[in-house]
Amino acid sequence: MRLSDAIKRCSGFEPYNVSHAERLASTAGAFTGILLILIVSRFFLEGITTFLIVGSMGASAVLLFSVPHGRLSQPWPLVGGHLVSAVIGVSCAKFVPDLAIAEALAVGLAVGAMYYLHCIHPPGGATAITAVVGGEQVAELGYQYVLTPVLLNVIVILFVAIVFNYPFRWRRYPAALFSSAIEKKAEQKQRPDDIKHEDFVYALSKIDSLLDVSETDLLRIYDLVTRRHESSRTFDRLIPGHYYSNGAYGEDWSVRQIIDWNQQDAGDAQLIYKTVAGPDRRKTGICSEAEFY
Repeated sequence: MRLSDAIKRCSGFEPYNVSHAERLASTAGAFTGILLILIVSRFFLEGITTFLIVGSMGASAVLLFSVPHGRLSQPWPLVGGHLVSAVIGVSCAKFVPDLAIAEALAVGLAVGAMYYLHCIHPPGGATAITAVVGGEQVAELGYQYVLTPVLLNVIVILFVAIVFNYPFRWRRYPAALFSSAIEKKAEQKQRPDDIKHEDFVYALSKIDSLLDVSETDLLRIYDLVTRRHESSRTFDRLIPGHYYSNGAYGEDWSVRQIIDWNQQDAGDAQLIYKTVAGPDRRKTGICSEAEFY
């Protein structure tokens, strides 16, 4: 493995293969949501406190407008995560005199509560800690902080996410508005040997860690892969002399030219190919039809 590849792998660097339209929609949505929240928050709080509270909503905006179909971005994690974190934060601020302990306890308890209530939403941690360090104005609000501005801000950004994302068919929010069509289409295509929706549910239940991907997302990925597989894996379409990409990205991308092929008695075709672009450029090889794809 090259040093550059090792660094990318360890750092978690992975290019985002999304269109410019998707990036612009995320940018505009986040701007709209936070602007409206700031306008609403100023009715209840003044000064720097307003910007402290909106900080957690800024993190929510990243999820709702950049990853609208993620599990952590859905309405229940958004609403439940912020509200339970706000209640815990206010309680710690009231009953734990040591500021450092109150801050740490607020975030820790918020994470645990969100797990048990099935509403993990990372920005909830910021909502909890803001209740502790928000200053006199937040302290004076007490548990009113949970309703105004937290709940009100949540309602605003939820409304913006639903309305703003709706015109973009591929990113409608919440995910249920998008996934129902995917599930219906997948059910129509299923054969007895297909992987089904419940198979993904079962697989996810066996992973003892929270993944920010739903079974519907996996079902859609499976559908796209099988459609590509069915449309491309026909040996009759492989023509000697033609060039074929391996479909990989980055430094793993390569193009191979089929030099010749012959059909074996066992029925598995053997291909002779030459790599004309990529890591193994100018090298030749022999493989079966299945290995070529």
